[in-house]
Amino acid sequence: MSTHPTWTHQEEATPEGAVITSCAWDDAEKGIYDSTPTLPVLSPPSPAYVDEKKVSSADTAIIPAPRVPPAAAKKPPKPKVSRWIRFQLWFNTYRKFFTFVTLLNLTGIILTALGRFPYAENHLGALVLGNLLCAVLMRNELFLRILYMISIYGLRSWAPVWLKLAVTSILQHVGGIHSGCALSGAAWLVFKIVDIIRYRSVQHSSVIATGIITNVAVFISVLSAFPWVRNNHHNTFERHHRFIGWLGLAATWVFVVLGNSYDIKRGEWRADANSLLSTQELWFAVFMTIFILIPWVTLREVPVEVEIPSPKVAILKFQRGMQQGLLGRISRTSIMEYHAFGIISEGRKSGCHYMICGVQGDFTKDLVANPPRTVWTRELKFAGVGHASAMFKRGIRICTGTGIGAALSTCIQSENWFLIWIGSDQEKTFGPTITGLIYNNIPPERMILWDSKKRGGRPDTVKLLKETWDSFGAEVIFITSNKQGNDEMMQGCRAAGLHAFGTLWDF
Repeated sequence: MSTHPTWTHQEEATPEGAVITSCAWDDAEKGIYDSTPTLPVLSPPSPAYVDEKKVSSADTAIIPAPRVPPAAAKKPPKPKVSRWIRFQLWFNTYRKFFTFVTLLNLTGIILTALGRFPYAENHLGALVLGNLLCAVLMRNELFLRILYMISIYGLRSWAPVWLKLAVTSILQHVGGIHSGCALSGAAWLVFKIVDIIRYRSVQHSSVIATGIITNVAVFISVLSAFPWVRNNHHNTFERHHRFIGWLGLAATWVFVVLGNSYDIKRGEWRADANSLLSTQELWFAVFMTIFILIPWVTLREVPVEVEIPSPKVAILKFQRGMQQGLLGRISRTSIMEYHAFGIISEGRKSGCHYMICGVQGDFTKDLVANPPRTVWTRELKFAGVGHASAMFKRGIRICTGTGIGAALSTCIQSENWFLIWIGSDQEKTFGPTITGLIYNNIPPERMILWDSKKRGGRPDTVKLLKETWDSFGAEVIFITSNKQGNDEMMQGCRAAGLHAFGTLWDF
């Protein structure tokens, strides 16, 4: 008898024409149900759609008899979820990191104001730049790829599941450190400027002026990154966060150099370079600049082939293969309006990789209306949480709509991952390229392709996940869906005791 029953819940077609938003890094892993939320919800088939030719009599003996879902069914009442589960999902690792970082820095500011933090009194600039450097690192492609590499190769062969889950949660939610450090750095900067103005009689006017300019630039950059701005005014966020951020970096350099070159005790400028090179502030500024520049150094204009299987989707084909779980940013220009999408590839040795761009905003609409021959992209790709799937022995990747773009590589490149794709009229919407990648690389017993149009509605996803979890012997579930679907599945998995990581929605 085999350890895990064989599954063949395969449909003839593949998922819906949903859309991924591209407001921030994690948006590249989001999908939507398209029209399916308005359809009746059906119970999923039990693990019984089995091809009798592919399983032994011993296998079929442990599988329930086939049960075809009814043609129509009433939507079941929404399951009640305890407040404790909702609170646990709300107060996730992201918010824990953000709370810890901001409270720690707030404590430091209060102690400094009371005269009980001597280091801060003498190194306010270092605390400003140290926080900003940490914020930059937590969003740097190279630094995060290194963290993922250390975690994957360091843990996958020996670590218990609970440790892998904890590390994956940290990797997914380092954005909480980014946000906390950015806000804290801005707060320390205000404190420093107030301190300088208090003693303006002994400070040079140029130091005060550059300090104020730095404050304004940093605060505009921080405010433009607030979730409401990012999600509703993406172009505004990009322009202000990037260009005002660069202005703030330049102003920071001037502020650091002038502030450390002027001797307030003597009221004169120091000419020796050693006094400047020995300061912590300078080296924080150096490393912050390096890590900001690294992704831009890898910027290239690359050829691209665009396939438009339907008005809802554009499939972009690029040269060279990729690891699973990576995401990329593309733009029609070199420095403006970058959008992030999941990458589909058969592996590093493959000659190409793909991005699925669901039509939503002006950028993606233009891909369909006016397909480009080249696009700008950073060759250094960043890792999504799906990249951590290499740590686990067996897992489930469930997605809806264009979320397949972030999920498919994992199931193609690893035989230990099970694919569940929920959508509407997928083959027609996504075309032969994506359909071919699925059918040519993933055997029927390792996937469920749920066409909500043919089945008359979307499944009870939690029940479907539970059945797959038990039959496939999974350790973890990665979810890529819209907010409604993500919340339902995360709450259901938490209540059922299934280890799951959902789409990270910005706070």
